[in-house]
Amino acid sequence: MQKTTLALALLLAIGTSGTLSGQDSGRPELNLKESPKFASGHANPLVDFAFVADPTAVEYNGRLYVYGTYDSQQLDSVGLQGRNTYEHTHSLAMLSTDDMVNWTWHGIIDVASISPWGMASWAPSITSRVEADGKTHFYLYYSNSGAGVGVLTSTSPVGPWTDPLGRALISHDTQGLGDCEAPFDPGVLIDPDGTGWLTFGGGDPNKSKGTDRRPGNTRIVRLGRDMISLDSDIVELDAPYHFEANELNYVGGTYVYTYNTNWKDRKEWEFTDREKPTRCCMSYMTSHTPLDSASWVYGGNYFKNPGDYGMDHSNNHTHLHKYCGDWYLFYHNLCLQQYKGTKGGFRSLCVNKVQVDEQAPAYRMAEATLEGVPQIKPVNPFIRQQAETTAATAGIRFLPAGDRPGNMTISARPSGQDGATLVRGVYFSHAPRQFEARATGRGTLRVYVGRPEGMPVATITFDGNSMDTHSTSVSTIPTGRHDLCFVLTGEGLRFDEWRFLD
Repeated sequence: MQKTTLALALLLAIGTSGTLSGQDSGRPELNLKESPKFASGHANPLVDFAFVADPTAVEYNGRLYVYGTYDSQQLDSVGLQGRNTYEHTHSLAMLSTDDMVNWTWHGIIDVASISPWGMASWAPSITSRVEADGKTHFYLYYSNSGAGVGVLTSTSPVGPWTDPLGRALISHDTQGLGDCEAPFDPGVLIDPDGTGWLTFGGGDPNKSKGTDRRPGNTRIVRLGRDMISLDSDIVELDAPYHFEANELNYVGGTYVYTYNTNWKDRKEWEFTDREKPTRCCMSYMTSHTPLDSASWVYGGNYFKNPGDYGMDHSNNHTHLHKYCGDWYLFYHNLCLQQYKGTKGGFRSLCVNKVQVDEQAPAYRMAEATLEGVPQIKPVNPFIRQQAETTAATAGIRFLPAGDRPGNMTISARPSGQDGATLVRGVYFSHAPRQFEARATGRGTLRVYVGRPEGMPVATITFDGNSMDTHSTSVSTIPTGRHDLCFVLTGEGLRFDEWRFLD
């Protein structure tokens, strides 16, 4: 039903041609057909211009920074008819938000350049801590293909990132690893005592050395104070039907371990007070003593496979995060593929709210929807906003600004059509008199209230080789909350920042 409704909405909004033509109407020529979000108003997927999977997140200075496997790198290597077999994925994606609907694209972490010893780069897990130097240090762990775990560090959530070890933290050669088939998919946690913990492990359930119910690939270890060494024996956990996608949280004084179950039939099940988990779902366990394997208690299933929510079946990987008082479940699915013309298994990040009983603790069964989550705060148009902050795009590419890590500019793709970006929930407390934008290159920037067929607000034409700020008068904008659409004409224009002025 969701797919049918969305398709109808797109056809009504853009017509059967999939474009808004500017030749007769004076409106920009845009191909909105490539985005599922312009017409629908949906918040999922988080970004419509890239494939990203395997989410993790960390909060810093009031913003939530999300990281994931950069599936688009595999797509760029194999093409639309190729398969997502991950071997060409050597980068991790970065994005952030403070309202849960508009997302700032910070680009990628080029892991292959930072850690040339590695193989592929997947499934990150991040944590942070204020260290003795007074700075917040970020510790980002990632899968070195299926062969181990690497770690990157930074004093900024967007880098620059460095490799403190120059090798894997976990590999098949790690002492005490046992017969863990694939020591990957890390899940990191720093508990309230300042102690670091790392879970990892997985493997092909068809090649399991254990039983279908107990594959024997789950591992946990205490990290050293430096967060880049091991400070305990590696302990195997008995996680029913474990497959991959490990994560740790600390909720209500309890360690909560989550993981993805395998695709095997559920022939064995001894927990009569717990529902048997569905295939390739997300389940959790709890403990007060992480290194005591017998202390871990199976809690239940909290997220089914995307296919069980009416979407396409895929692998499964989640991140649970409490932000601004609410619990959110980040996950991936295949919802963007039909708009990009591929069926290769390329994944997209999504988010829905989830109910967590912090006293038990217990995770309630979550939902997966294209509608996603509501915006938790409006965008202030009277302060500088990044052009790369967007809820929906069409015909846009992102390019590094070059002045600092994680800062990007946007530009129309070299396709001959205009590019557009939509910012949702912009609140005008009063009517502005001017609009200013920072950009470089040659081209025109137009601003509309709502979508491109909405009320025109401002137009600025740029013609220069330096990053400069230009301003213009604006049409009357009614007070209240509006969506804004920014349309770029000319592929040479690189748009960086904007704001309205009294």
